[in-house]
Amino acid sequence: MEGRKLFALFVATVVAVAFSADASAQFKEQAFSQQYNDDKTADKDSVDVVFSFKEYFGALGHKNEMKIGNSFAGAFVFIGGQQIYNKQYWKLPIVYSTIGGALGAGFALNAKGNTEAAKYCFIGAGLAYWGTLLDGVICYKPSNYPHAGKATIYSILLPGLGQIYNKEYWKLPIYLGGMAAAVHFYSENNMNFVRYKNIYAEASLPDYSGPISKEQAKYYRDIYRRYRDYSILALAAVYLLQIIDANVFSYMHDFEVDDDLSVKISPTLMLPDNQIVMNTDQRPAVGLRMGINF
Repeated sequence: MEGRKLFALFVATVVAVAFSADASAQFKEQAFSQQYNDDKTADKDSVDVVFSFKEYFGALGHKNEMKIGNSFAGAFVFIGGQQIYNKQYWKLPIVYSTIGGALGAGFALNAKGNTEAAKYCFIGAGLAYWGTLLDGVICYKPSNYPHAGKATIYSILLPGLGQIYNKEYWKLPIYLGGMAAAVHFYSENNMNFVRYKNIYAEASLPDYSGPISKEQAKYYRDIYRRYRDYSILALAAVYLLQIIDANVFSYMHDFEVDDDLSVKISPTLMLPDNQIVMNTDQRPAVGLRMGINF
């Protein structure tokens, strides 16, 4: 049951981040660009426009271009939309037959009481659905590299993939190690939480004679439950951080800093006549002011 709750929380996080990629609160490409253009068509690859059904279905009919954020968000509901936009129609039978077949088999097995086999069918359908989304992002052809929307969605679908796309491989041990540590501590804390929860239930019985008192069991149960919840928050924090990192550093990839820096030193002699005495008890003094301009 706890594993299902964690999975549901992860899916909810992915969906929220995916749709927020189209929201106006997302990072602006212009904030990291040294070139500004008033041409609205030049902003086609941005992810700062709210999802539009009119634009989405118009793009599926190839009447206009579609931003990768809209393509990804729409594919959550309209399965196969990315493949249609990418003009890879031959993939549609594979997508629908794989997902539909796995779901149908899962429901049929579940109706017969074979819940274990049905579970694996549902997992297979979920993996096929995830693969469809990832395939649509991979085959999306932006006009520039690195593409911020592509890097962001890569990280949403598979943590660390956005860093690989940005060719920042050295960050992988940081994020993947952080997520692995969070999962490890979640597992350990949840195991201890369940252990002391059961001990507490046993200690509530009148004939209990165990080495741990009811009060101690309750104390450790609450402690490990809190640590388990912290582990979930840490996992979500690292997951979101690597998404933000992929987004920001893909924008900053072409941010130019001129290597030809110059330093200008301009010393100025401050004479008593140039000073204002604020306190009558103090006398003007001769000073030297130096400014450094880059």
